[in-house]
Amino acid sequence: MKTTAMKSICTVMLACLCGMGGLTAQENQRNTNSIMEEKLNLTQEWDKVFPQSEQVRHSKITFHNRYGITLAADLYIPRDATGKLPAIAVCGPFGAVKEQASGLYAQELAKRGFLTIAFDPSFTGESGGQPRYVASPDINTEDFCAAVDYLTTREDVDPERIGILGICGWGGMAVNAAAIDTRIKATVAATMYDMSRVNAKGYFDAADNADARHELRRQLNAQRTEDYRNGSYALAGGLPDTAPADAPQFLKDYVAYYKTQRGYHKRSLNSNGGWNKTSTLSFLNMPILTYASEIRSAVLLIHGEKAHSRYFSEDTYKKLEGENKGLLIVPGANHTDLYDNFEKIPFGKIEAFYRENLK
Repeated sequence: MKTTAMKSICTVMLACLCGMGGLTAQENQRNTNSIMEEKLNLTQEWDKVFPQSEQVRHSKITFHNRYGITLAADLYIPRDATGKLPAIAVCGPFGAVKEQASGLYAQELAKRGFLTIAFDPSFTGESGGQPRYVASPDINTEDFCAAVDYLTTREDVDPERIGILGICGWGGMAVNAAAIDTRIKATVAATMYDMSRVNAKGYFDAADNADARHELRRQLNAQRTEDYRNGSYALAGGLPDTAPADAPQFLKDYVAYYKTQRGYHKRSLNSNGGWNKTSTLSFLNMPILTYASEIRSAVLLIHGEKAHSRYFSEDTYKKLEGENKGLLIVPGANHTDLYDNFEKIPFGKIEAFYRENLK
């Protein structure tokens, strides 16, 4: 009896609180969202590294994640679209901005009938968050989930047909998001990196030993002391303007994208000063993809045959279970070919995958 009475009192109190000032619960939520979102200074010019399509309508939007960080995104809608559409949130590569590869993917998928957003991760590009140029396995996975929050509340989106697409380091984040967010019905990871693995074990797991990790931790924690003393965060440095002749081929490929007219952007970390040095710390201690085997929605991993990073997709694919999981190896493609090479990016197969799984 007492329990029933208490429940009644709580219900009345909740109704009163929602009704304060004449506002409904939905109106209160809208006001809360408005308060939570930081005012961002978004450029209105078309400053992408790819041409604008007349087949889609483009605009700038913002949304916030569960940590109160406001994210900036480009919204792409098929020009003649009507009704509720399937939607896809796109992010990546790691150290890039939405004006680069993610925007190219988003616009192309919008041309094919999907409502899409390409967003800047927390602390980067036009998105909010301090200090700048920080990466986090938790927060950056949350960024994808926050994009789903936003898409589910749009009147022109079918909340039962939402997918995500991550490129390079955000391919791993996308798979990680799919493991936690059951609202995500289909995930594509293109030319993916497992950022936890590469930071903790080095390329090709060449530094996978306790001594190597201890030395890296020692250096990074010494940098923390230095940063705190200086009141600022030292940057690791971006790519060189030109790659040394003896540089590994994948570094030359990165320079050819981020440091040339092909892909350079003034807000891109990789095109300029890089991440802050201590970003690596959290990846050392918090592996992503731990529960990849429990993903019940559809996942498609796409990688280039000649990509140095191919092993990330191949090993992640081994973790996935179920019939709606796939691995597509693109003949002759390297890592950065899947950033912007229309002759290599299998957009037809990506479209078919989303149409099959977002219906």
